[in-house]
Amino acid sequence: MRRSGVLLAALVMVAGSIHAGPAGATSDGADHRRVSTVEYDLGDTAFTDPETGTVSEIRAVVHHPVRWRGQLPLIVAQHGSWYACTAPDAQEWPCDKGEPFPGYRGYDYLGSALAERGFVVVSISVDGINMTSFDYGDRARLLNEHLRLWGELARGAGSLARRLPGLVGRVDMARVGTMGHSRGGKGVMWQASDKHRSAWPAGVRVRAVLPLAPVKFDWPEGDNSDTLVTRVPVAVVTSGCDGAVHERGQEYLDDAEGTTREPAYSVSLTHGNHNFFNTRWTPPSPLGEDDSTCPREQISPRRQQNALVTYATAFYERHLKGNAAFDAVLTGDRPLPHVDSATRVVVPVG
Repeated sequence: MRRSGVLLAALVMVAGSIHAGPAGATSDGADHRRVSTVEYDLGDTAFTDPETGTVSEIRAVVHHPVRWRGQLPLIVAQHGSWYACTAPDAQEWPCDKGEPFPGYRGYDYLGSALAERGFVVVSISVDGINMTSFDYGDRARLLNEHLRLWGELARGAGSLARRLPGLVGRVDMARVGTMGHSRGGKGVMWQASDKHRSAWPAGVRVRAVLPLAPVKFDWPEGDNSDTLVTRVPVAVVTSGCDGAVHERGQEYLDDAEGTTREPAYSVSLTHGNHNFFNTRWTPPSPLGEDDSTCPREQISPRRQQNALVTYATAFYERHLKGNAAFDAVLTGDRPLPHVDSATRVVVPVG
């Protein structure tokens, strides 16, 4: 992996528990001590991709503060490729055996932590695509469908307004962040790319994209246009012991260097692995696997998840709320707790 950039700062392991920010209410008046969790489910066949015909579920879990003033930013997370059904030998969607695998609940720890900071966080299920499609446009369009539904909700209309009446008019669709893990990482880069941003639903403004241990390959080879993001801030998070995709995702920053109009950040968790970011992919969870290439040195799942909470909080605070208090975490000037890491920043042109 090429590590060029204008800043490369070593981050050291420090002791202590993680705190994403000051205790108490945020500037939005959100009480970090009280978080609500609710799910919505429109069914296993609720969405048919208009380009490929792929049939997907519309299912998600939402974390949000119990009380707040005004409108809050929205963050939508998308998991990657894993078992689509709880029965490993299932072969059809909807599941011909077992039940849909709850991989979208694997980021509950992150959703809750971000909700404490005054964000509304939606983690969507992508099981139907995992069973039937390798098209990354499918992932982007499913994400856009959820954003379309949230846009309706913001206006007090549509199916989500009936299911989530307490959130009607409470989310700012002009302050949207995304996160995608593994194949979902390429999915959110596709959705945010310069090439595909015209497909965003009306009223949606994506302002921060976090590909987490993302896959990285171009098709056709040498053409990165489907995932080239130069007009939205990007933070790439990878792990040095990742046995699935290694650290190829850092190449997204290489693609943008010299052309991006927005800040682009990266952090490498030296002894993290691929699966520990998702608690449902992590042993001893059923069907969980440890894919580390350095099992003796790897950090614990909790440390890896805590590191993500700290970095993601800093990134979204900065780019969805304009909170510069977290800049030292993004640039590496403040050590990132619990992991031995490195970070770099690509400065926008102009």
